[in-house]
Amino acid sequence: MGKLRRATTVLTTAVLAVSLAACTDDRPTAEDAAGTLAEGLARLDVGQSAFTSAEPAEVTAQLATITEGLAPDMPQVSVADVEETGEDSATATLDYVWDLDETDSDWTYSTTAELTRVEDVWQTAWEPDVVVPDLLPNEKLTLTRVPGDRGDITGAGGEVLVTERPVIRVGIDKTLVPEAQQAASARALAALLDLDPAAYEEQVTTAGADAFVVALVLRDDATRTVTDAQIDAVPGALRQADTLELGPTRTFARELLGSVGEATEELVAQSDGAVRAGDVTGLGGLQLQHNAQLGGTPGLQVYAVPVDAPDKPTRQLFATPAVDGTDLATTIDARLQGLGEKVLADEPSASSIVAIRPSTGEILAAANGPGSEGLQTALLGQYPPGSTFKIATSLALLRKGFTPQTPTECTDEVTVDGRKFNNASTYPAQFLGTIPLLETFAQSCNTGFISTRDEITQADLASAAADLGIGVESAIGTPAFFGSVPTEAEGTAHAAAMIGQGEVLVSPLSLATMAASVGAGSRVTPTLLAPGESAELDPGSESAAATDAPSNEATASASAGEDAEAPSEAPPSAFTAGESATLKTLMAAVVGQGGAQLLQDVPGEPVLAKTGTAEFGSETPPRTHAWVVALQGDLAVAVFVEEGELGSTSGGPSCRPS
Repeated sequence: MGKLRRATTVLTTAVLAVSLAACTDDRPTAEDAAGTLAEGLARLDVGQSAFTSAEPAEVTAQLATITEGLAPDMPQVSVADVEETGEDSATATLDYVWDLDETDSDWTYSTTAELTRVEDVWQTAWEPDVVVPDLLPNEKLTLTRVPGDRGDITGAGGEVLVTERPVIRVGIDKTLVPEAQQAASARALAALLDLDPAAYEEQVTTAGADAFVVALVLRDDATRTVTDAQIDAVPGALRQADTLELGPTRTFARELLGSVGEATEELVAQSDGAVRAGDVTGLGGLQLQHNAQLGGTPGLQVYAVPVDAPDKPTRQLFATPAVDGTDLATTIDARLQGLGEKVLADEPSASSIVAIRPSTGEILAAANGPGSEGLQTALLGQYPPGSTFKIATSLALLRKGFTPQTPTECTDEVTVDGRKFNNASTYPAQFLGTIPLLETFAQSCNTGFISTRDEITQADLASAAADLGIGVESAIGTPAFFGSVPTEAEGTAHAAAMIGQGEVLVSPLSLATMAASVGAGSRVTPTLLAPGESAELDPGSESAAATDAPSNEATASASAGEDAEAPSEAPPSAFTAGESATLKTLMAAVVGQGGAQLLQDVPGEPVLAKTGTAEFGSETPPRTHAWVVALQGDLAVAVFVEEGELGSTSGGPSCRPS
């Protein structure tokens, strides 16, 4: 009996299980289909969905066409609601969010999709208005970014350095000249504008039939040498008036200020979405490094346009207003900057002049000569300073009890661990022997300084240099090299560092900072931007600026030294007004009786200076960099010539006003 009851129970349970299974509907729901559709629309790939009148691959292809004008952006799509409209039909409401820029103004809207169940599969009735309300089958989307007014770059006293200035775009309009004549016109215009005729001819002949192929953009001011009549004489040539953000002249501080133009692929990739293809943006210098401030925020305009006529929009779907950029205020003095560039105009090798106001640290000029070939020598150059570094060496000696009268031994040569060190070939013989530190400094006796190497350690030397600003990094609003002095060195390396050779590296900026610190009586922190401006650089701009860094044989060999150390954050400077006064006495002797006597007749307050040369390369005799640092009143200047002779002959004349 018990077995029968158990069998009956098992049978009853099995029957109930079968009955329950028969009542359970595990078919996909309309909600499932809507969710899958939303996920596919967000990916712009609806291969997992089914459609009533098209294959999924065909719909995905249509999606690509519709949204190509918004690429690489993709929408966020979510299911807001699914309403059953019948036993086998439903309407899904889809919410779209397009994040088209860095602002909080997203393009949001809702669409509906009609779903129908066919043989247990929910299918979508596909129309373009599933993507955008009222979008027609022959339409697609296009996005235009509309720039606001760009801010100016100003200098000392608010003087405008960069602003919109008139230009003309000169090129061949292919609709204005027969096809058979286009190549000849391109070559003629290229010759007129001093361009490569073959290269421009190829541009013209390969462009579209209706293209206007710009050859060159010319300033439309008194400096323009190509006349309207000359341009108009070329068949098919066209002049278009426009404006560009430009400095006062073609060369004025161009490495520092940068330029403005259409974004390159590299900048688009580095900007992390802040800059898009086709944007007008800074292309280098401050224009790039502070593009967010100067350029503001572009406005957005999304249009529906015919697929076969994308330049003829049918209606606007979304828009945000442009936000104008704001001015960037710098400390650059236009007169001093222009004077520095004029002084360097005929120097064939890389060269620069940096001027700083000691009382404030304001960088007044960062001029580069044409021999720098567009590189930022003034701020990013890395070179051994030579004898100008003896200012830091002298400070280290003063801290060990030396005075200007302390005797030193100035010999023809000195040998350290088998390496011979000599004075300059023009060193005056009457100043050999035992001479005071003042004369050793004024005449720049290498052996005299090296003879004191046991009095100070390399750490003492590095500390003195840091107290004068060398190797002390600061945010100035643009990438810069502030110098590097090893904290550990012995033997020949320490001896070389005593005279600014070996692994000691500086930029013209860092030497101008050193001179300014002497002038101020305390360590100067240089600044390029006016108070209230942020020195923070836009993302990606600093890596781009690395391409502006000069490199040469000296830099490469010096940077490769295993003992070279990147400067760490420096402690507060111990430099005192008393030490400053003594260093000024030493620098005055360089002008009064040493290597910079040609500066004696400079009008105004007395000039204090130090000259220097630094050997580099493997040639015999070696090539040399020429340096001069100078102080006059509240002005500190560093002058650098990459392929110089003696600092007193190459750099010295550059310190004289014209």
